[in-house]
Amino acid sequence: MERIGGTLRAIRLQRKLSLREVEARSRIFAQERGDNSYRISARWLGRLETKPHVLTVNKLIVLSHIYDVKPEQLLSSNYPNSFGRDPPPDETTLLSPEGGPAPYKWGSLGKHDRTLEPLIPTGSVVLIDTRRREILPSKESAPELQRPIYFLKTGDAYYCGWCELDPLGELLTLVPHPLSPASIRRWQYRKEVEMIGRVVAVIVPFTPS
Repeated sequence: MERIGGTLRAIRLQRKLSLREVEARSRIFAQERGDNSYRISARWLGRLETKPHVLTVNKLIVLSHIYDVKPEQLLSSNYPNSFGRDPPPDETTLLSPEGGPAPYKWGSLGKHDRTLEPLIPTGSVVLIDTRRREILPSKESAPELQRPIYFLKTGDAYYCGWCELDPLGELLTLVPHPLSPASIRRWQYRKEVEMIGRVVAVIVPFTPS
């Protein structure tokens, strides 16, 4: 989220809010929801506005609420091809740089990657925790939204979906949604495919009827 800080600063100044006022409003927002992950400190926001910094989905949500701006509008100002009326990219892509210390990265599902459609449609933006790369045992009986979703890289291509390992841990299978037209894909684990991380949040673009 290297560029979003300047956008957030401009919106805050336009709303005539100080850093302390944003902090106070975020505290109320967090208290109403019983979740301290929504709290924002003035010091943290000041750093975000001026330097590259990690912005999680919960922080994005509370800032969107305080500034009265939809989360997808904030993202579209930095990734214009990921939201709005423009079509999604052809292929799934990693929006955040692969290098760097930040544990969270953003990815966009391309229109050719229909692995989890209709659960997660093309054009959605996902938040990836790069610290969570272990592939958990598959539980097909678990509710769809409780099954771990992973973000992968193979060659120059990225994929997003459910994953399974064979008993020997040598073959990785990308499992499509039962209603998806996508086919099952398999690679030699760690040799032909790299695990970027686990998807921890999804932002789905709104498409009016």
